[in-house]
Amino acid sequence: MAQRNSQLTQGNVQMNLIVGKTSKTEVLENFGAPNITTRDGSGREVWTYQRAGQVTQSSSQSSFWTIILGGGSSNKTGFESSSRMITLIIKFDKNDIVSDFRSRTSNF
Repeated sequence: MAQRNSQLTQGNVQMNLIVGKTSKTEVLENFGAPNITTRDGSGREVWTYQRAGQVTQSSSQSSFWTIILGGGSSNKTGFESSSRMITLIIKFDKNDIVSDFRSRTSNF
């Protein structure tokens, strides 16, 4: 299965994951294979995704990128560069439907 780093953004997480509705198959179609699969104390399957990326944009578009990615560092060339890490943790119920999820984006 192809790696889909570009699909794992906060916006795509909010649009594509619906508790009680989204299936494992739909998660795979939207985000690709998880980095880690485990089970929690109740035996529910838990998938963890971690993706890192480097973003460089001209400062004329910085307000757009600040909204989506947050933060950034400016330099004298008129470009902003930031690194980001997104972590997504999805729990599934016994019917392989999303029962809970959490996501976090870190910028550095």
